[in-house]
Amino acid sequence: MKKVTFVAVALAAAGLTGCETMKGMMPGGWTTLVDNGKGLENFDRVGNSNWRVEDGAIVADRNPDKTPSYLVTRTSYSNYVVRAEFWASNDANSGIFNRCSNPKNPGDQVCYEANIFDQRPDPTYATGAIVRVAPVPKDFERAGGKWNTMEVTMNGTHLMVVFNGKKTVDVQDSKHSSGPLGLQHGSGTIKWRKVEVKPL
Repeated sequence: MKKVTFVAVALAAAGLTGCETMKGMMPGGWTTLVDNGKGLENFDRVGNSNWRVEDGAIVADRNPDKTPSYLVTRTSYSNYVVRAEFWASNDANSGIFNRCSNPKNPGDQVCYEANIFDQRPDPTYATGAIVRVAPVPKDFERAGGKWNTMEVTMNGTHLMVVFNGKKTVDVQDSKHSSGPLGLQHGSGTIKWRKVEVKPL
């Protein structure tokens, strides 16, 4: 009798896990937003970049009106970790936008922008920085021409960015407390292969 009960409980638990996985939830509390080109349905589009699925990634490489475009989540987040795998061209202007208070018009003044911008005219807030909050050194690592990883942590006022395994930002700031996430395309080519988020 005990064996039957144990098996039933195990099967029930496995069934629950299966349901969560189908909804995008992964073990450990991670939710998949982008995975091998799948996930455009998780976002609203802001702007006119040519977002599409190509070669196992969500790609944008043309922006006809030169105004930054975004994929903005339909879910708001407060305290969380987001991690992403992306490829950027040398001239790419992109980033992960966090806690956006105005999801219909994102930008570095209404969101925390974890920047991807090797050729930013003012390199103070180039790749690995949080624009207007935390700069990077002049010898910052470039993202252009390769696949990269970026992990952004928003935990209360504690903000961190880890780029290709190296911590580039570790600061306290309280300007933005919650809001959707955004993936930006400003110029060049950006490819998002995997993006996942975990509430804290």
